[in-house]
Amino acid sequence: MIVAANKVVKMHYSVMDNDGNSIDNSFGGEPLVFIVGTGYLISGLENALQGKQAGDTLSVKVEPEDGYGERHDHLMQAVPKSMFEGMEIEVGMQFRASTDDGDQSVMIIDIQDEEVIVDGNNPLAGITLNFDVEILEVRDASEDEMAHGHVHGEGGCGHDH
Repeated sequence: MIVAANKVVKMHYSVMDNDGNSIDNSFGGEPLVFIVGTGYLISGLENALQGKQAGDTLSVKVEPEDGYGERHDHLMQAVPKSMFEGMEIEVGMQFRASTDDGDQSVMIIDIQDEEVIVDGNNPLAGITLNFDVEILEVRDASEDEMAHGHVHGEGGCGHDH
């Protein structure tokens, strides 16, 4: 069966940046399982999988515009340290912040005497991603999976809808 819209794909992957730093790797662990066309994967990787089948391996370079986008400096902001009063904060912590555009995930990237610098960019924004992929299985998504928008394991999806 060929990878296409509304197919369930089970695959292993590793991803590195252009400097060869490992970002994530499923080999030796649980494979990634998703429905093609539901927006679960970044477009650059999903597009490269189209037309492939179980047993195929591929290497894919995904530029930022087809991955997590470019970095935007206006998404970095200094906020008063007092906003975190009573909390033990450290660089790398992530929070949900209320903005004029709705809730957004931000990460603490620096802690200064009176201010905390937060970044609303995706941590992988602006990074070229290099994937190695092994497709393990391709099958039709069930009606329930399509209705729910995600893959179900043995015995259903394990939650109520």
